[in-house]
Amino acid sequence: MRSIEQSPARERVRPDARVDDGPGAGLVGARIRQFRTERGLTLRGLASRSGLSIGFLSQVERGISSIGLTALGSVAGALDRSVAEFFDTGRNDTEEPTPPPTTHFTLTRAENTGTQYVSGQQTYRMLSERGPGLVLEPMLVHIAPGGRRENAYGHAGEEFAYVISGELLYEVDGTEHRLHPGDSVHLRSSVPHRMYNDTDMVTTVVSVVTPRLF
Repeated sequence: MRSIEQSPARERVRPDARVDDGPGAGLVGARIRQFRTERGLTLRGLASRSGLSIGFLSQVERGISSIGLTALGSVAGALDRSVAEFFDTGRNDTEEPTPPPTTHFTLTRAENTGTQYVSGQQTYRMLSERGPGLVLEPMLVHIAPGGRRENAYGHAGEEFAYVISGELLYEVDGTEHRLHPGDSVHLRSSVPHRMYNDTDMVTTVVSVVTPRLF
């Protein structure tokens, strides 16, 4: 369980940024190592704060394994960084933050491409615009078959997943549940969990998580 709350989103990541092979090989892993070192943390210390294993974090830092967005959110919170800081966004650090609006409304059309991120076998499409002070992170997730199973882990917040097509193995606290189209799960994210597509077809899921990742 991480001991530092996730910092608010401070920037927007460019469309089609990739978690596992973005600008420069191993960029995210290199950023994790950089930010960890700057805070004077060992891998053991980061593992303790983020709830992820030492071995997994070591593989991510070395570019051997990719990391999902929710897991990256746990790392970001542990390092007191925003998720967007792990990407090469070309952001100008002198920009003043935008004050929170009193209201927020997003209308997302089906034809809109949206901002997408790819991590290993999973492609995430953001389903709403960024906005200060928001809690929910709605996403459309496409999970390709196979790939490495991430370690089960817990983190602050809640998760909801609704299967649109395909099948999904969703492990919660060591118990696997097979989800079919129309099935859904809702859990407190502090319970160790992970998901995996063990079929030969792409699985599509609507996922809503808290806290906001960006």
